Amino acid sequence: LNLAMDVANRLLPAFNSTTGLPYPRVNLRTGLKGVDSQQLTCTACAGSIILEFAALSRLSGEKIYEDVASRAMDYLWSARHRQSNLVGNVLNVNTGDWVRRESGIGAGIDSYYEYVAKAYVLLGEEKYLDRWNTHYSAIMKYLTTGPLLPDVHMHRPTTSSKHFTDALSAFWPGLQVLMGDIKPAIQQHEVLYQIIKKHNFLPEAITSDFQVYWGQHFLRPEFLESTYFLHKATKDPHYLEVGKQVLKALQKYARVPCGYAAVKDVRTMSHEDRMDSFVLTETFKYLYLLFSKDEELFLDIDQFVLTTEAHLFPVSLAKLSNSTNTREKSRESWLDFGFDYEEPQEEFAQSCPSSRLLFPDHEDSVSAAASVRKPLDNLVESASPSSPSNKPIKRTLLAGDFSSANSEHLKMVKDMGITILSLPDGRTQLLHTLTNAKTRELGEEGILFMQEMIEMAKQSQTPDSPPKQVRFQDSDGKEVVLQAGPAQFGPVLGGGQGASTKKDGAAGALTANIVAANDIKACLNSQQNGESMWGKIVLVERGDCMFIEKARVIQSLGAKGGIVMDTVEGSAAASSPLFAMSGDGSQDVSIPLVFLFHQEAQILMKAMANNPKLEVTLEEKPSAQESDSSDADDVVPHRIRSPVHSILTQNIQQSQESPVGPATPDYISVKTDETTGDIISESIRTVKNRDGSTRTFKTIHRMTQQEMEELASQTTQPSSSTGQVDMISESEVRSSQGEVVELEDNATNPADDFIEEETIEPPQDEQDTDTESLEHL
Repeated sequence: LNLAMDVANRLLPAFNSTTGLPYPRVNLRTGLKGVDSQQLTCTACAGSIILEFAALSRLSGEKIYEDVASRAMDYLWSARHRQSNLVGNVLNVNTGDWVRRESGIGAGIDSYYEYVAKAYVLLGEEKYLDRWNTHYSAIMKYLTTGPLLPDVHMHRPTTSSKHFTDALSAFWPGLQVLMGDIKPAIQQHEVLYQIIKKHNFLPEAITSDFQVYWGQHFLRPEFLESTYFLHKATKDPHYLEVGKQVLKALQKYARVPCGYAAVKDVRTMSHEDRMDSFVLTETFKYLYLLFSKDEELFLDIDQFVLTTEAHLFPVSLAKLSNSTNTREKSRESWLDFGFDYEEPQEEFAQSCPSSRLLFPDHEDSVSAAASVRKPLDNLVESASPSSPSNKPIKRTLLAGDFSSANSEHLKMVKDMGITILSLPDGRTQLLHTLTNAKTRELGEEGILFMQEMIEMAKQSQTPDSPPKQVRFQDSDGKEVVLQAGPAQFGPVLGGGQGASTKKDGAAGALTANIVAANDIKACLNSQQNGESMWGKIVLVERGDCMFIEKARVIQSLGAKGGIVMDTVEGSAAASSPLFAMSGDGSQDVSIPLVFLFHQEAQILMKAMANNPKLEVTLEEKPSAQESDSSDADDVVPHRIRSPVHSILTQNIQQSQESPVGPATPDYISVKTDETTGDIISESIRTVKNRDGSTRTFKTIHRMTQQEMEELASQTTQPSSSTGQVDMISESEVRSSQGEVVELEDNATNPADDFIEEETIEPPQDEQDTDTESLEHL
C-alpha cells in the first residue's frame, strides 16, 4: 500500500490543469517539467482512473486520490454534447475544447464508459448510475445503425464519422451483460465470433461490410472478456466452445518458443516480435475464468469488480466511504422514516434480471441465447461474399484452362459475373461485377478466376523482352526485314544478323519454310493438316484464344516456330509500341513465336503468294550499336551507302534521348547546303498525348563536311558522290536529338502544316544560302 501511495503521489502533478483533467504525460521525478506542452488527452485516458484512485483513497484514508479522479470524471460528464449526450475522443486538458469529436465505444473512449458503469458497481455512488443510463441510452440510439456500432460525430450523431470499427470495442457486450442488457450483448458478440471464425482472430479493425481494415491482431482480451461475462450470465455451453476455438487459434498461430507472438496480419498469419503484457494479465486470465468452475476458484469472483486491466477490486470498498449508498445505510434510512425494511434475498441480491423476465418465451437462458443468435447465422459471410470463406469454393473453371474459343467457357465466365470486351487495339479486357453473377457462389468463383488471371499475367511478365525480326528474300532476291514482337513464353530467340554474341539461354535464329495454318486462328480443337506443318514455321492469326494456346496447337502438330498476324487493320510497327505476347505462366511451349502487325504481315503474305516455298528466319533484332556494322544495312530493304545513311543511323541511336520521347517521323527531308556542303535532315513527327490529343514537332540535324570526312576515314563503305539517297524503311527511322520545335496540336497532316504554315529560320550566318531538296523520305 505504501508503494502504491508513492506512485500515486508522483502521478498527482498530472492533475494540475485548468479543468482538472490529467495531462497525458508526467515525469515521476520532476512532475510536469518538460512535458507540460503535451496538453491533448483522450477521453479514456482521463476517464479510466477513478477505480484505482478511489480504491487507494478508501484503503489508505487519503481522500486526495479519489477527489482528483472524481473531478476528472465530473468534467468529462459536463463536457458531453448536451443534445446527443455523447462524448468525443480527444480534448485539451486546459481549455476543455474537443479536438476530435468522433464518438464511439472503441479506442480513445472505451474505458471511460466502462468506468462510469463500474464506478457505480464498485463505489455505489448514484451519480455514476445516472450518467451510465444517460450515456447508454444515447449510444443505443445513435450507434446502432450497424451490428458493429460504428462511430458517429458527437454533435451530429446521425452522421457516421468512419467506416470501420476497431477491435477494442469487443469489450462492449461484456459491459452490457454487467449492466443487465443481455440480448444486444448476445447479438454483437455473435457477429464478432463470425468474424473470428472467418479470420481465426479478430482483426484490429473491421469495415462496416466485415472486410479487414487493419490486419494486425495483438492477442487482445476484449472479446474473451465478453465471452466470459456472457457464459456467466447465460450458462450457455456455446460460449465455452467459443473460448475453445480462440484458444486453439492461439496455440496454432501465435505460440512461439518464448511465448505468444502478436499476429502481423490475420490474412498471412505472419508474426510480430512482441507480446504485450495484457496477454498474460487479461487474455489468459479470462480464459482461465471462462473454463473454471466456481468451486475451483480460490475466491468468490462475485465479490470483485474487474478493472479495465482485469485487476480484481473487492466490492466491499463501497462500505469505506460516507458517500456510498450501501445496503446497511439504506436499512438505517428506511427505519429512520418509520418504514419496515425487508432484507433482499441473498440469492438475487447481485444477479442480473431473470431470464424469464428477459425471455418470457423460453424456459431457460441457454435456449433464449440460442434463439437470439439464430437470425444472425452467416451474417458476415452473406454480407461479404468477396472474402475467402472457410468453406472451399467448388471450381467449375480454372483461369489456366480458359479458352475464349470455347463457347462453354464463355458461358461459365458470364455466369461468374465476368464480361469480356474486345478493345479496338485487339486486346481483350475482362471485367468482373459481383452483382452480375448468376449465384453468390459463382460470384465468389469469379473473384478467384480474376485473381488467377492477374497472377498469370504477373508470372508471364519478363523484364527483358527485346524486339524480334522476320527476315527473308523476296522474289527479286532482295532481303526484307520486318520488325516483330516477342513472346513472353517459349525459347529465347538470338543470333540476329549483325549480332556479335548470342545471349545466355538463347535458342539462336530459326530458319525454315513457312506455311499458313489451315484454320488460320489455330485454336484448340481447330481443324488442321498436321503433315503440312511438320518442321515448318506456321503463320496464324490473332484472336479467339490465347497466344500460348496457338503455340501449343502448332507445336503439337510438329511446327518448329510460329508467326502471329495482327487483325487490326492498318496497324504497323512504325506507329505502334512494341507488342509482347503474354502467356499463362507455364513452361510447356518449346517453339518460338513472334508477332507481326498488320502492315508487316501483308508484306510477308505477298511474298508467300509469290513463293510457296518461301524460307524465313526468326531472330532477335540487332541493337542500334550492332546495326552500324558493314552488314547492318540489311535491316532496310535497300542498302544506303552515303553520309546520309550515317546521319540517319545517328538519328536512330539518339531517338531514345529525344526531349519529347521516341516516335516515328511522319515526314523526313534530307537536303544539301551547296555553300558549305553540309547535310541537313529535317523530320516532322506527331506525338499522341494521354488525353488523345496530338502534338507535332520538327527536328533539324546537321552533319558538317569535317564530320563526314572523319566518318569516311572510319568506314570502308563507299561514299556516294552525288548525295543521292535511296528509300529507307519507315519503321527503321527515328528522329534525332536536334532542334525540336512544336508546330501544332492535333495537326491532321503534319507535313502539310510544316510546308504551308511553319518556317524555321536557320542560324544567321546561313540565312542567305540556298538548299536543294534531294528527296523526301
